[in-house]
Amino acid sequence: MKTRLNLAYSTCPNDTFIFHALAERLVNMRELAFTIDLADVEALNQAAARGTYAVSKLSFAAIGHLQGRYRILESGAALGRGCGPLVVARPDFDPAALAQARIAVPGHWTTANLLLGLYLERKLPVEAMTFDRIMPAVANGSVEAGVIIHEGRFTYSEYGLDCLADLGQWWEDETGHPIPLGAIAVRADIDSVIAGHIGEVIRESIEFAYAHPNAAGAYIRRHAQEMAPEVIQQHIDLYVNRFSIQLGPEGRRAVEALFSKARQNDLFPGSHGSLFCD
Repeated sequence: MKTRLNLAYSTCPNDTFIFHALAERLVNMRELAFTIDLADVEALNQAAARGTYAVSKLSFAAIGHLQGRYRILESGAALGRGCGPLVVARPDFDPAALAQARIAVPGHWTTANLLLGLYLERKLPVEAMTFDRIMPAVANGSVEAGVIIHEGRFTYSEYGLDCLADLGQWWEDETGHPIPLGAIAVRADIDSVIAGHIGEVIRESIEFAYAHPNAAGAYIRRHAQEMAPEVIQQHIDLYVNRFSIQLGPEGRRAVEALFSKARQNDLFPGSHGSLFCD
């Protein structure tokens, strides 16, 4: 008998690249059947607070607020070097005023917002909006600065904006670890054997994507919000890597360092059990 689960991930090219083979059942599904939804990652973060999905892409920051309710899978993560969020503003903005500025972030539970708090060493009254609205809002003066993610790091100059800080590079310089951005998590009530099978299917879906680099093209473009082909490829190259296939010890240490630093700065609640599906 098949185990039926609902699964959610974002519309971003890194996720659609990872999940195409799973969605099209091009890999061994191990008696699993998925009902799939795609949404903005902050919408998924908030859905996880309600326990909506058995399996979901989540920001690591969201997982920090949901400890004990979701566990991290070894496969499917966005974690690496040179791929962190950027803080951008118009050229006339004074960087020294950042801590007092009106700053847009792509969601309260995003890792981007968490990193901003760690960088400025305080929790800020930020303005949350979907990531695609942030650069226009900064450019038109609705907010003074914004924390951008995804393909924004390739396109912010097109809005006439300057980069004030690379939060990922700051994290790497501070800790020596790669920056954990997002992961695939399973609800804590999912049987550990089933969770293991889910991780295996996701890993094989990534391996299929690498072995057949053109197979997912139409699926990725359908969800890529009119993104230019070269930007789609840059996005995939940046956010899908060896940590996506398997976090491994180095990836786990990076996640644990992020959670520890967040707790030290009172940005996360206390620890509640294991973070990972073992």
